[in-house]
Amino acid sequence: MADRGAPPAAVPPPDDWPARPETALALNRMGSFDWDLESGRLHLDETALELLQVPPGTFHGALTELGGRVPRADAARLDALVSQALKNGSESYGAYYRVRFPDGLHWTYAQGHIRRDVGGRPVRIVGIIRDATEELAQSAPREQDDDRRHQTTVVETTTAALAHARSVQDVIDFFNDPRAVEYLGCDLLVVGLLESGRIHLVAEGPSEHFIPGTRWTRVDDNFPMSEVIRTLTPRFIESPEEFGSCYPWLYERIKDIGIASAAYLPLIAQGRPIGAIGLLYSDSRGFTRHERNLFIALGSGLAQSIARAMLFDQEHDLAEGLQQSMLPRRIPQVPGAQIAVRYRSARMGRDIGGDWYDAIPLPGGRVGAVIGDVQGHDTHAAAVMGQLRIVLRAYATEGHSPATVMARASAFLHELDTDRFATCTYAEADLATGVVQLVRAGHIDPLLRHTDGTCRRLPVSGGLPLGLSAEFGRPEYPVTTVELDPGETLLMFTDGLIEQPGADLDEGVRTLATAVREGPYDLQKLADRLCDMAGEGLGEDDMALLLLRRHGPAVRGGGRLQQHIAPADPEALSAARHMIRAAVRAWGARERSDEIELVADELVTNALLHTDGPAVVTIRMLTGPQTRVRVEVEDRSSVLPRRREPGESGVSGRGLLLVDRLADVWGVEPRGTGKSVWCEFAVPDRHRQDAGDG
Repeated sequence: MADRGAPPAAVPPPDDWPARPETALALNRMGSFDWDLESGRLHLDETALELLQVPPGTFHGALTELGGRVPRADAARLDALVSQALKNGSESYGAYYRVRFPDGLHWTYAQGHIRRDVGGRPVRIVGIIRDATEELAQSAPREQDDDRRHQTTVVETTTAALAHARSVQDVIDFFNDPRAVEYLGCDLLVVGLLESGRIHLVAEGPSEHFIPGTRWTRVDDNFPMSEVIRTLTPRFIESPEEFGSCYPWLYERIKDIGIASAAYLPLIAQGRPIGAIGLLYSDSRGFTRHERNLFIALGSGLAQSIARAMLFDQEHDLAEGLQQSMLPRRIPQVPGAQIAVRYRSARMGRDIGGDWYDAIPLPGGRVGAVIGDVQGHDTHAAAVMGQLRIVLRAYATEGHSPATVMARASAFLHELDTDRFATCTYAEADLATGVVQLVRAGHIDPLLRHTDGTCRRLPVSGGLPLGLSAEFGRPEYPVTTVELDPGETLLMFTDGLIEQPGADLDEGVRTLATAVREGPYDLQKLADRLCDMAGEGLGEDDMALLLLRRHGPAVRGGGRLQQHIAPADPEALSAARHMIRAAVRAWGARERSDEIELVADELVTNALLHTDGPAVVTIRMLTGPQTRVRVEVEDRSSVLPRRREPGESGVSGRGLLLVDRLADVWGVEPRGTGKSVWCEFAVPDRHRQDAGDG
């Protein structure tokens, strides 16, 4: 007798040893499948096709080609199980179901492993199918409980499918889907909602069975849907004879469809009817007590889903109306520029957020452009947005510098005693010179599209978001000065335009820049394209967009630019010099540019040195009999400067002497909070001609 503990004899194994996996699977009546969820293509091996009773050569990879081989109840249960596993993050699932064979129904077992991408999204299912008829032969007869299992599945499947329906239209779309009758296990369905005292048939399927004259009906009509709404009681019709005797008009029009029985359920929410649903069947059936209880539960679940969707629509419409009422009704026509704005609310969210835009005409051929986003997604955020928009517009039209506008808006939001903050970017553009002064409060950098179509991110120095800068005692907002050439476009937007699931903001900005570069030149069409792109992303945030394009050659005359300079702020001082240099060049005063820059620099230096406070430098073009460039430097000191001869050391006393020698005229004006030192430079007539030729 051989010793079982001894090593195997040195006998060569069979040629096909060990058996290949597919051989082992086939011998044990096990097949495999591979389902690519991205393309929808399904692969079944030979054994799997045999187990599913699919003739060779008739399957081409589409799931729909398997229809009819699995009983409806089993198919609905399997579909619900797989859908739940895909949604709840499961790695696998397993299920028993029946397949139609020539000699009857055979039990089959399927097990699938779900593969997901790095973001957790399911992309593929790989699994096995095996014959389970013998395995279940000794268990309790499952067929006896099949109907009850199916009815329970109807409620579970429908509730799960409607869990993500947010609007009434989402619910209607679900019932109009051809698969709805499969989910509900019926042959025909109808859904009606109460609207202004009448019943509106909002869904019916399959659609080819629509009965003329039933789109709008009255509650007192002799229809089963009207009856269940009047009585708030389900109506079960168990035979064609009962259908014909109780509702002759309706039955005459549906008998050719082959309807023999039906269950009509009232949809009741908060004690009042909101509609009804009818489930119609092609066979006569007696509804058991268990079935009726499950149908009542189904009606209750459907009613809650529809009521929730109605509430969502009402709240969303209210918030959207509030949001739209607080946005500008129209964008003003600004000479020398074209402006396009867009706003899109996030349908994935329950409420509207605080995104806003604004365009503010300013004196001297200037325009202010604002983009902002208040924290939160509710009506309170929209209300705060409305107040901020008005405040920013008021401060800008009062003539404050961009930095002051932003600082005062931050203080205002802080004083509102709200827990909200806001991000914002304010740009003040002089369309005559093309000089744009930008201030950013925790917002995203804008983009700049050049005349050749290229697009780049425009770095803008930033401060804290509005509200937070005042709370933390850091109200300073640095000003970034850039030049906008004729034909160039400034793009300002909120993060809803670039946020995408699984991607960071930098990637979103790069994607947006590519879309701008490849988009149309027409500003309105470009705005539409970017807005559509945001819609395709299915974002969960609102989106606001403002495009500002400078038109044509520089328009000379009437310009005014201003820069706020804080003590020990070399960046602001450099920005002021850049602003003056650009304005002088645009206004055709190049021959006097060195004189103007030198005098302005002296006045600013004196203000910062002798007052220990900030200074505001303003440069403007004055038209009249003689065109002049006027420079003003305002500080908070009431002490008037006086010209004096420089001392022996030659260190002091030269500032105003230099102003007196280089400027055509200068002076000092007391102001309510300090003084303004000004000077003017005449621009010869030939500079006008040079500017016009340029």
